[in-house]
Amino acid sequence: MSLLELFCNVDDFCLTITDWPENQLLGSSTKPGPKLELSASEIMTIIIYSHTAQYRNFKAYYTTYMMHHLRSEFPHLVSYNRFVELMPLVLVPLCLY
Repeated sequence: MSLLELFCNVDDFCLTITDWPENQLLGSSTKPGPKLELSASEIMTIIIYSHTAQYRNFKAYYTTYMMHHLRSEFPHLVSYNRFVELMPLVLVPLCLY
């Protein structure tokens, strides 16, 4: 599955669960705090797509591959530390997916 196909699939899934009470976990605008740089579907796509790469750990994948080769696909890409902070926001939707 290509990155674009994966993103479309994940984005469609995220659109179907927006009416659920767990929408708070997706970083809705009613939640106080800073605005999310990446959408929930982008975060989930990056996490899922990392499993297709041949890197030993997620940090190496993100800092080496994502930051250099896929920055054009994700123009609002955040630093590794910020991405790790955003990962728990999509835990429930990622498990459901």
